Amino acid sequence: MDGWSASDIPDQSGRTAVVTGANSGIGYVTARELARRGARVVLACRDATRGKTAEERIRAEAPGADVLFAPLDLADLASVRAFAAEFPDRRLDLLINNAGVMALPERKTVDGFEMQFGTNHLGHFALTGLLLPRLRAAGRGARVVSVSSWLHFLGTVDPRDPNMEHRYRRWAAYGRSKSANLLFVHELSRRLAAEGSPVLAAAAHPGYAATNLQTKGALMEERAWLERLFELLNRTVARSAEAGAVPTLYAATAPEVGQGDFFGPGVPKKSPRAPWTRDSRAAAGLWETSERLTGVTYAWSPPR
Repeated sequence: MDGWSASDIPDQSGRTAVVTGANSGIGYVTARELARRGARVVLACRDATRGKTAEERIRAEAPGADVLFAPLDLADLASVRAFAAEFPDRRLDLLINNAGVMALPERKTVDGFEMQFGTNHLGHFALTGLLLPRLRAAGRGARVVSVSSWLHFLGTVDPRDPNMEHRYRRWAAYGRSKSANLLFVHELSRRLAAEGSPVLAAAAHPGYAATNLQTKGALMEERAWLERLFELLNRTVARSAEAGAVPTLYAATAPEVGQGDFFGPGVPKKSPRAPWTRDSRAAAGLWETSERLTGVTYAWSPPR
């Protein structure tokens, strides 16, 4: 990385963070480093066994860490609502929308949405809306960070067919879900600025980092050759999960981050994004679609 690393994270004492998908990969490193700097970190994970194991590992690697596993399945809106309703803290300083799935065979969420769009975007859209009052309660310094991908360049969401029911293509679906992450940040940052909120929304992408994200689809289809290919690429080409987490940690903690910023490898330099992810009309349209599909409507305050 150029000029910034996890060792530069400011003191996070007294702050509370939620990291989705914190049981492995980039999410695990993000949670561990925030806890190492003094934050209370909630590990929001679908699998209880893996979540509790991650909690124990972080305590071993960062003695004195204040970490807590809490169940969250982003592919089930009832689980998202339950997580928000049972969240123990009155205030929340950092929400890291990290969890995701990539290039899966065609699958549906519990609520009937295409799995990648439903998990990567709709689940996080609902979670952010439900936790927004707690982010507001934290005041200045509160942030929402959404983890996208450089593969957002593969395409954008078609509002006429957000679930790709007409023709499903796994990589196109993944790219659209990652474009949706950036459109969400674009519109969220606009709305936060319009109400004069101190809450900041930003985005990050890790580049090609070695995690289990790449092999999940191959495992589901029992395509051993593809699984071995991704394992080889992870060993020879990919960056480490530690390096991949740096853009997220920068977006979450660096003082100079601005509303709507997007960072990739090489922070503090900003990362380029596809033109359509800055399209305010498309962002507003996706927002309305997301509210309708999830049933989560954000409450906005008048400008202060």
